[in-house]
Amino acid sequence: MADPIPPVLVDFGALQRRLDEAEARLAGDASGEAGRAEILAQRALAIAGSREVVHVESVPVVAFAVGGERYAVEVEAVSQVLEARGLQPLIGTPPWLLGAMVARTRIVPVLDLRQLLGLGGGGMSDLARVVVVEHEGEAFGLAVEALEGRLEVPRAGLVSAHGAGPFLWVAPDRLALLDLSRLGAPGGAAA
Repeated sequence: MADPIPPVLVDFGALQRRLDEAEARLAGDASGEAGRAEILAQRALAIAGSREVVHVESVPVVAFAVGGERYAVEVEAVSQVLEARGLQPLIGTPPWLLGAMVARTRIVPVLDLRQLLGLGGGGMSDLARVVVVEHEGEAFGLAVEALEGRLEVPRAGLVSAHGAGPFLWVAPDRLALLDLSRLGAPGGAAA
């Protein structure tokens, strides 16, 4: 059997005094519309200060994986992302040129980043997507194994990678931004 709940003693006189004091304060503070507007403005400032948003400067990129490593290209350079199923192999081409495919009514060459970057890799069956980019008026595809998608990478912590291969910078999580002008794109020097 449950123990009976002990009775709670309530001091109704003290409660009435507290209610009267609160009512008096409310009546005293509301000295017209001007007083009320001032109170509301102060409250709005207090709330706005607590919701202050800190903007972190970042770089928008499209990230992907190739050869077990993570790479990215700037969002502005990306024209579209396609399934690799439409890739048509080309005979007699260098190993870094996988083939070609149609991207928005244009035939674009598709590069094998594994070959260009000296990474190990399997055959064409490992490549799931093609990231079509445009650089200096030329469109070409980058065959990738997995697409991470769009990321906002904070500029703080980025390390410049000029002179260390075809990279602009490397993020703390080892995401490397490709420098399309040094990649060996069509119209440029091949790796």
